[in-house]
Amino acid sequence: MLKINNLKDGDIITVDDDGLMREGTVVKVSPAEHQALVDNGIQEFWYDQEDMHGVPLDEMQLSRLGFTGEDKEGGVKYKRDSFRVFLPEKGNFSKIEMWWREDRRHFDFPLSVHQFQNLYLDMTKVHLDKV
Repeated sequence: MLKINNLKDGDIITVDDDGLMREGTVVKVSPAEHQALVDNGIQEFWYDQEDMHGVPLDEMQLSRLGFTGEDKEGGVKYKRDSFRVFLPEKGNFSKIEMWWREDRRHFDFPLSVHQFQNLYLDMTKVHLDKV
């Protein structure tokens, strides 16, 4: 379950659509109703907070967001323009270092795609969408 206050328009999440898990994009958030309007690929529908879940950040998701990877120092560095993400251990997304200009951040827990998108927005002031 996601906290509704952590969602922003354009965030990529998973929704429970009558027992079928679908990836979708947040269109609009209603904190007062604890719901979000999500485009689930078939239609836009209002989902309750308990029906929304994070999509784990992994190599495939970074690629869908326009990042390219290269092996570095036993880990992997992913790049998109001047934004960088470094995994000290290849394939281990529970330790992540990211930076843009002088802003450097370290995380010792796995991030969801929507959390990563919101961090990217906070650091660059540009929303991160799929390419």
